[in-house]
Amino acid sequence: MRTGAIALAGGFAAMLMVAPVTGRAEEGIALPAPTLDQPAAPGREVAVLAGGCFWGIQGVFQRVKGVENALSGYAGGDAKTAHYQAVGSGRTGHAESVEVTFDPAEISYGEILRVFLTSHDPTELNRQGPDVGTQYRSTIFPQSPEQAKVAKAYIDQLDAAGVYAEKVATTIEPGAAFYPAEGYHQNYLTLNPTQPYIVINDLPKLAALERLFPALYRTDPVLVPEETLSN
Repeated sequence: MRTGAIALAGGFAAMLMVAPVTGRAEEGIALPAPTLDQPAAPGREVAVLAGGCFWGIQGVFQRVKGVENALSGYAGGDAKTAHYQAVGSGRTGHAESVEVTFDPAEISYGEILRVFLTSHDPTELNRQGPDVGTQYRSTIFPQSPEQAKVAKAYIDQLDAAGVYAEKVATTIEPGAAFYPAEGYHQNYLTLNPTQPYIVINDLPKLAALERLFPALYRTDPVLVPEETLSN
């Protein structure tokens, strides 16, 4: 994980020496809209997505219109190991993930995926930038067969169109439970905008969101309520 990144800015430089940034040329590029999508339906829907460190992915979706909550957490492993230190070992099966609750009358699941795939490099396998390991994999955790169908169709569409120089490495993993992360991880980007990791890796994600999706971009993030946070 980002050893020392929470407590010490200086730890970030040492971390980069261990896992150098490879250059995420496939992040923040314009993507076509999905040709297959879910129709608008009443009520609320949930998407669970993993695209590297959850700080940045949460920060992006907190600034997307139609999103009502974006909660950092872990998916892909068991409940007993769904905590930061264990997941950081890379041996629990989890990926750092974000549970996105949204109004499908305002933004479709396909558009959620479109935002998600522009917010990281989906061609990188088991890493994002300086963060290396299966816990940083690019993954869609569909919450229904319909979501799985839309996700697969969109990845196939992007691969067929040759949007990226490499094939999309994003996996589709249905049936995985989501476990909320510790409270100190929630709203991390908004609360720590000058932290070096955030400045280098995550603020560019917000700039790309505003540039690529001006109609969806919201300046005031929808934050996880403080009273719901756990330690």
